[in-house]
Amino acid sequence: MGIPIPNSKLGLWLFLGTEIMFFTAFIGSYIVLRIGSRGWPTDPHDTHINVFLGGLNTFVLIVSSYFVVVAHEAMAQKQFDKARKYLIYTLGLACLFLCIKGAEYNGKFANDILPGRIPETPGQAISKVDRQLEEVVRERFAVYTDAKLVEVPEANDLSTVNAQLDIFSKSDKGEPAQRENAAADVVLFGKWQNLHQHIVANVSLVEVPEATGPQYLAARAALAEGDSLPPLAYSEVETFLAGLKADKTYAASVSGIFDMHPVLYGNLFASIYFLMTGFHAIHVLVGMGLFIWALMQGSKMDDRWTNWVENSGLYWHFVDLVWIFLFPLLYII
Repeated sequence: MGIPIPNSKLGLWLFLGTEIMFFTAFIGSYIVLRIGSRGWPTDPHDTHINVFLGGLNTFVLIVSSYFVVVAHEAMAQKQFDKARKYLIYTLGLACLFLCIKGAEYNGKFANDILPGRIPETPGQAISKVDRQLEEVVRERFAVYTDAKLVEVPEANDLSTVNAQLDIFSKSDKGEPAQRENAAADVVLFGKWQNLHQHIVANVSLVEVPEATGPQYLAARAALAEGDSLPPLAYSEVETFLAGLKADKTYAASVSGIFDMHPVLYGNLFASIYFLMTGFHAIHVLVGMGLFIWALMQGSKMDDRWTNWVENSGLYWHFVDLVWIFLFPLLYII
């Protein structure tokens, strides 16, 4: 009772205290992990961090905080039309902030910079290329199975589909272009299957061109006691993928395959990035909801809503302040 401020404002300040502890835990954990992880990804080509967009969002939030101050001042002076106008401006800038953040997120998704999906070792990078190339083969085979150009009991059985495609490519069915594409896809399946077999056997692509069949058995038989075939090297798969992307026949299909480049601590970075910016975006949405609720009153938004606008503004300043910490920590340092 001795504090000369409304209960709502006191309650908001107490709530903001818990919010400060909430984000301090995130920021503190990030700093500890960042300092303790030598080799933390900082190259924009690895992280796809866009400093310009992050800086633009910082400017957007600072301007929106100014508009909130103007709106509250207008409420205090009973200039309710002016207050509504500046609340609309604030809401518009909040939408712009989320649109820019969405564009940043789209860059992360497009490049598979997602928690648990970033290879951190050469072995993980090789396995990811294998999985993605298999997806390409399945997509190309689906063109024929969906159009019923080849009849197979189980479309997921790539070996069976490949055998039928080989027959189709040598027949007089369909269009010449379709048969030509089918022949190319049979070759692509063979390339992927050969890579996959080398990965499973962990055998060099260069030293042992075939990981199954007579050549492989002959190479194993020629080994002296205690010797083993040379293992598959990261550089070999890197060269294999570069050759596929340089081949005009397959370039369009394999262009989206992850470039051979493991990123140490990449998954930890992605987890922290999405956690911190994601929770901040949720707070932006909450702030937008507070402004929308006030604006929905229309002409009924009178001096009784002054405390609401002020408290919403305080919350919005906190959202702005959190981003001012996140921007240099995640984007600049």
